[in-house]
Amino acid sequence: MTVLDERPSATLLDHLSLEITSRCQLTCPSQCYAEAGPTRDHGSMTADDWHRLIDEAAALGTSTVTFIGGEPTLHPQFALLVEHALRVGLNVRVHSNFYKVRAEHWRLFEDPRVRVATTYHSDTAAEHDAITGRDGSHAATRASIVEAVRRGVRLRVAIVDHGNGQRAQQARAEMEALGVAATVDKVRAVGRASGGLLPSTSSLCGRCAVGKAAVLPDGRVAPCEIGRFLAMGSVREVPLASVLASPEWAQACASVPARASADPCGPDCGPSDDSSSGGGSCGPMG
Repeated sequence: MTVLDERPSATLLDHLSLEITSRCQLTCPSQCYAEAGPTRDHGSMTADDWHRLIDEAAALGTSTVTFIGGEPTLHPQFALLVEHALRVGLNVRVHSNFYKVRAEHWRLFEDPRVRVATTYHSDTAAEHDAITGRDGSHAATRASIVEAVRRGVRLRVAIVDHGNGQRAQQARAEMEALGVAATVDKVRAVGRASGGLLPSTSSLCGRCAVGKAAVLPDGRVAPCEIGRFLAMGSVREVPLASVLASPEWAQACASVPARASADPCGPDCGPSDDSSSGGGSCGPMG
């Protein structure tokens, strides 16, 4: 078995996730890694901080930024931040719960440089709504998915399987019947899904920080959004390049077990929870 031990450097950052808010219309009581919800805020990163960070990412050679949350469209500067990222030449991904989509956001999502991801938990409303913690979320998200298909939005759907007979495969079949690429992944034991236990690197895919990083709402930098318990440094205090070149960052990255295969793990590999798309070959290491 070949073990890949790829470690990032400050000059190799292809993909950066921007967690611009912890606010969300949903609570996802048994799932959300970010522990987002309706009463959470947008964090201590200001709009100016995010704009500067986007410029720094472009200067480092980053090709893609992903706007995540919480629900990123709830941030008052969401549209302006997406437009800024496009203006400086970055590709954009948006991970949205698709609970509500404003007209101006549909126009952004239709841009060919923008890809969108959402999660869909079951083909039955009762099961989906129980997972999101909000009645009516199944109907709202499904309607937005149908509208995205109608508009030609480049969309992926992740289905997070909690087990216990969840209709994950039926949900996948329903999405594929609508013409939407869908993947199924296991829920990761981080955040609300941890059951109160301390998070472990065994929940990670093993390719965190390999050309990737995530910036949290308080400015701390993590190897990925799921590996938030390894976050360190702050782009509010020093440039992103300085965080990525620090010994502390190297130590955080080294704590992630290297992936034990050469399977691809592209920028759509999210350990698929309520804000990530893909999953594919990047299952949990443990």
